[in-house]
Amino acid sequence: MTRILRLVEMKPEEVSLLKRRAELDIENALSVAKEVIDKIKHHGDVGVIEYVRKFDYAGADVDNIKVTEQEFAEAHKSIDPDILAAITHAFSNIKEVHQRQMPEEMQLAEIEPGVFAGEKITPIPRAGLYVPRGKGAFPSVMLMLAVPTMVAQVPQVMVCTPPDKKGCVEPASLVAAQMAGVKDVYKLGGIQAIATMALGTQTIPKVDKITGPCNVYGSAAKRLLYGTVDVGLPAGPSESIILTDETTDPQLAALDLLIEAEHGPESAALLVTHSESVALKAVEFVSQYLKKLPDWRREFCEKGLSSYGGILLTPSLEESIAFVNDYAPEHLEILVEEPLSILGKIKNAGEILLGPYTPIPTANYCLGVNAILPTGSFARSYSAVSVFDFLKRSGIGYLTKEGFEKLKKTAYTLASYEGFPAHAMAVQERDTLLNLDQNEGI
Repeated sequence: MTRILRLVEMKPEEVSLLKRRAELDIENALSVAKEVIDKIKHHGDVGVIEYVRKFDYAGADVDNIKVTEQEFAEAHKSIDPDILAAITHAFSNIKEVHQRQMPEEMQLAEIEPGVFAGEKITPIPRAGLYVPRGKGAFPSVMLMLAVPTMVAQVPQVMVCTPPDKKGCVEPASLVAAQMAGVKDVYKLGGIQAIATMALGTQTIPKVDKITGPCNVYGSAAKRLLYGTVDVGLPAGPSESIILTDETTDPQLAALDLLIEAEHGPESAALLVTHSESVALKAVEFVSQYLKKLPDWRREFCEKGLSSYGGILLTPSLEESIAFVNDYAPEHLEILVEEPLSILGKIKNAGEILLGPYTPIPTANYCLGVNAILPTGSFARSYSAVSVFDFLKRSGIGYLTKEGFEKLKKTAYTLASYEGFPAHAMAVQERDTLLNLDQNEGI
């Protein structure tokens, strides 16, 4: 049964619990993650293969853990033409959006006479991408992660993704990987995948950054490996808010409430509205739509909508917006009468989708905006995956003789004030070493 929560009747601790969603349960996974990480840290390939055999597929060994050229070729042969066309269309839009994000390779500007400052953009050396599988297949996630690395021109990209019990990677995901220029795909998932990319082994290289959505165990591994490697944005169990007003079609709202709810029992799908009529009617439509889902997806939705999600009834649209900003959802769909009129009021959301013609699946697959988004309220400080995740900035400075003359006194004064005599001396001695005008000394 989809629950209806009334914000004015909830205790502060109940509101806090709702906002924490499934991230609350990560503590239970940390001990498991630590065991796997320690084994791989100390035993390398042997540790990796042990856990791949335990959790992924029994026939794993060092020689078959990497996808071969033949497996890529077989994936292309086996894929349905309609699926290939859909992946190609999605690839085109995602590539276009991310190409538009690319900054200039170098900027250097004269900010005062003889003083030049700017930055140089370079890709990170090695990126590790995690593409989940579970009971589904996610070629769209492969595209969302791999296309930005391709556009950013990352020299080395590796993907870890769980295989099936026969050791086969889902073919559409392999096609998507190859389309985005990825050649190194490894058949491992979960904690062992994150740990392997972070630590490296005798046969699998260590990366500089890991990004990609994980379940609670993968998220626990990332937390433990923070500081060993850049673990990217926090991307855990799926979450969404469908924001409505009294004009919203409750049938449409109910339909879209189920989108993220079907990802799993840990997903947090909320319909937030100040309209009691919309809330009550939406509950009825949710029940009708649930009957059309396969049993296991329906069970996911029912559990999520009675625990981490449901319908939240607020006193007003303004209070609904305030809750959205506090919650900072991964996906936000705005189904109010004039969505553009409140866009400026939304401060915290991984993505913002406007109006009835922009449901979450269009953004998940082919609209072009990146669908790998921060979860667990981290949309307050993190952004969607983009080319910027795989680029780094180096500051550039260049002074002419005239420029140094203009800055030397300021640099010397501040170095002396902060108690760094070698800093100050490096500036002061240049007057003699570079034959500068002593009359213009410090």
